[in-house]
Amino acid sequence: MNDMSYDTHKSTPREDKLSFVLIFAPCFVLLLSVALLGHLVGLHWQDWLPGAEHKTNLFAGVHAAVFTLMSQLI
Repeated sequence: MNDMSYDTHKSTPREDKLSFVLIFAPCFVLLLSVALLGHLVGLHWQDWLPGAEHKTNLFAGVHAAVFTLMSQLI
């Protein structure tokens, strides 16, 4: 019998922060561009983004949508 041990990689808080930023920043830019386009055209952009339905501020709506999207990824 072979005794196989599996080493698991334990991430450091710095790696966790970096991975969070690498996911958060592109998602924020993408959803912000969608929201800005909808806002400039005059459409109701809050319905397009999950989690942004009751937000009146553009950045607050995008921020809520990004966190909703990130929770779905995990």
